[in-house]
Parts: sequence; structure tokens; C-alpha cells
Amino acid sequence: MDPFATLFRDYLNEECLNRGMALAAANCYLAGMNEQPLIDAGREKILSLAAETQYAPNGVVSRTLLRTENMRMVLFGFAPGQELTEHTSTQHALIQILSGACEFSLAGKPRELKAGDLLYMPPNVPHAVKATEQFSMLLTLFKPATAPDANDTPTSSTAG
Repeated sequence: MDPFATLFRDYLNEECLNRGMALAAANCYLAGMNEQPLIDAGREKILSLAAETQYAPNGVVSRTLLRTENMRMVLFGFAPGQELTEHTSTQHALIQILSGACEFSLAGKPRELKAGDLLYMPPNVPHAVKATEQFSMLLTLFKPATAPDANDTPTSSTAG
């Protein structure tokens, strides 16, 4: 399976699907599978996040900016009142609030975030987000480090 597909599938895990979001999650997954990132991982590129952010009346717009084997960057634009219901992710996540404000719930505790705030979430933390006004955020998902294989462990030898 494509590494991106695995990463995105993990993000839209069973908890998210079990909370009545099956159709939305499936649509997001399929859209994400067909979406070309705005940045080619093999070439340098400068983007204006403000110019690339898109909003939809009464909706949430997401755009994949960069995708590699181990990470994905997604730019979101939320209309006021829009939300993502509580879910978890198996990935590490960095969320940068670019404009506006939102209520971000972490493990059931709501927190107000505004432009300029940065949030780090380790894997498996239940979270939800609601736009208290129009806002944009940059989500960076990255896979947890895997334990080294026993065969890959370097050994030291001494001649004696």
C-alpha cells in the first residue's frame, strides 16, 4: 500500500469512523488519495500559506501541501462554526494556527487557540476542533519512530 494511504488511513482510524463519520471519512480518504500535493518532495518551492488557504461557506477545505513516506502537511480552512468531532491519530501531530481562532479539545479539555499558537500532540490523544471564527491551520503528521530491528543494532568489536 502507498505510504501516504497508510498514513492517511491511520489518521482516519476506526474511532473516527465509529463516531458516525464513516461517509465523511471515506470521502476525505478518497479525495486525499487523488489529491496531488502542491509541493513535489524532490524540488524546492516557496508557497504563500495565506494565498493557498481556501474556505468554503459552511465547510472545511483541506489541501495537501507535502507528502513523503513518513510525513504529511495539510493546510485547512474552516468556516465559522465548523468542526471535526473527537477522534484520535496514530501519528505525531503539529498544529500551527495561521489565522483566526478555534476551540481545540485535548482529551476532553477545551483550549482556545489563536493565530500564532503551536500545538504538539503525541499519538493516540483524543482531540476535536471547532472554529469559533473563520480560521486556518497547518497540520503536520509524522509517523512515530520505529524500534530498530535486532539485526540492525550495531555491535562493537575489539581486537585484542
